[in-house]
Amino acid sequence: MWGCVMYATVADLEARWRTLTSDEQARAGVLLEDAAVRLDALCAPSVPPTSQELASRLIVSCEMVKRAMVTGSSGSGGLGVTSVQQGAGPYQETVQFSNPTGDLYLTKADKALLGCGKQTAFTVSMAPDPAPVTLVWWPL
Repeated sequence: MWGCVMYATVADLEARWRTLTSDEQARAGVLLEDAAVRLDALCAPSVPPTSQELASRLIVSCEMVKRAMVTGSSGSGGLGVTSVQQGAGPYQETVQFSNPTGDLYLTKADKALLGCGKQTAFTVSMAPDPAPVTLVWWPL
């Protein structure tokens, strides 16, 4: 990509989730690049990043990609499903996915791990700056 630093590899994702098919590996590689760009845009690391920041970004990158890939994947085992309704007659079933479009996003837990998105307090003085003080020395 454009000199982007990826925080996780496909092997990292597989170690934290499951073995991927070759098609899934190709998609995961692209999504991991996208996740790195989003992380840098939403929560910029320090320069140079600390080992804690890099470890956090690895975990969050994998979680973001897993959330994006789990929706609609065969054999997902119900992961990514928030609601299931079934009926007996006229044979109805409804499944609602938590991320139906497969978006990459940060959860509150991700933001907490990254240390971004926190509220900060500051003050802004509404009074004009006082006139500069000039010291005049009078000879004795």
